[in-house]
Amino acid sequence: VWDFEDVGDWWMRASVEGIAPIVAVPTTAGTGSEVGRASVITNSQTHTKKIIFHPKFLPGVTICDPELTVGMPKAITAGTGMDAFAHCLEAYSSPFFHPMSQGIALEGMRLVKTYLPRAYADGCDIEARTQMMAAAAMGAVAFQKGLGAIHSLSHPVGAVYHTHHGTTNAVVMPPVLRFNRPAIEEKIAAAAAYLGIAGGFDGFYDFVLKLRADLGIPDKLAALGVGTDRIDELAEAAVADPSTGGNPVELTVDAARRLLIESI
Repeated sequence: VWDFEDVGDWWMRASVEGIAPIVAVPTTAGTGSEVGRASVITNSQTHTKKIIFHPKFLPGVTICDPELTVGMPKAITAGTGMDAFAHCLEAYSSPFFHPMSQGIALEGMRLVKTYLPRAYADGCDIEARTQMMAAAAMGAVAFQKGLGAIHSLSHPVGAVYHTHHGTTNAVVMPPVLRFNRPAIEEKIAAAAAYLGIAGGFDGFYDFVLKLRADLGIPDKLAALGVGTDRIDELAEAAVADPSTGGNPVELTVDAARRLLIESI
């Protein structure tokens, strides 16, 4: 399976004939993997998450039925929903040029803002479940433009401590927003205006904090069982993560270490 790792042209080593057609039926509303060309698999020997990629991994048929998400517990609803929001936020913040992804990311954030609290409050709210399933798919389409330090930090933390990915994204989101502020302040202010949030960047930041609190997501990674004993290892893995290239501010090992300490 490591022949498919998304490093350079490694994926070209794979035998195309051996890739079966894929029909995707998502049962959560977060990753958007049903419209993606990659998966994330943990190497249990090295405790690192690898992005496994091939163009033929893109499903030929996707069936998005929100009825399948009605039974999600509140914690999974919150975590997967924040994963979709993180995809949209990081794609929107990425410095790369992709106007279509930019627009999709912006609307995806609006859907999460409007409907995730409703889906969390009432798991049988089928309209909210429908809109969140759309937001999840939109987030995965949008992050063709790039991801960033939220995912760079979340991937190694999840691989080492087995934390829920979307919940981990939500915990590290505020420190990363503060870190990226010099490069994205005007862009986030424009997003805030579209989302109906007053106060520009600060208003958007406060919205993220309130949304996390309303969804029962903890402030710190320590609440998820993450310790400080492997900070250096996590920081180095974060910088090496493929998501790092899309961060609007350069992520160094020292910066990753500081962000992790702030998050724990």
